[in-house]
Amino acid sequence: MSNLDPTCLPAMPGQRLARGTGRMLRTLDHAVLTEFVPSRGLRVDLISLGPKGELWIVECKSSRADFQSDRKWQGYLEWCDRYFWAVDENFPVDLLPEDTGLIMADAYGAEIARMAPETRLAPARRTKVQRDFARTAALRLQGLCDPDGFSAGAF
Repeated sequence: MSNLDPTCLPAMPGQRLARGTGRMLRTLDHAVLTEFVPSRGLRVDLISLGPKGELWIVECKSSRADFQSDRKWQGYLEWCDRYFWAVDENFPVDLLPEDTGLIMADAYGAEIARMAPETRLAPARRTKVQRDFARTAALRLQGLCDPDGFSAGAF
């Protein structure tokens, strides 16, 4: 574990799972974005871009109710090469579809318990998602470097 001050942890359980999962994905040389919108009406918890251009989506679920209230997850499948759930050790994993990946996570790290099957994106879809990933990452970085940039008239 870490010697970080626990008060610095993300507040919500799903955010803690996303943090630990993001750390694990970085060890696999994936670039990671949180709260990514692949298409209007969809927002994934995590999307990662691997060193060979592969795209993984991870949905973080903190409880049975959180999973059962998610009606959009199947729409995410057409936007990635592999789809995973990230849950903690207390989550009832028997609820999760067996034809999806499983990541066991906490706020500090994660491990892949079941590799997701690969369904390669069509080239045009891959190009769109990679372009949107790059734009989102660049805009977020610019916002961190120049928080007042948008109010100064820059778009």
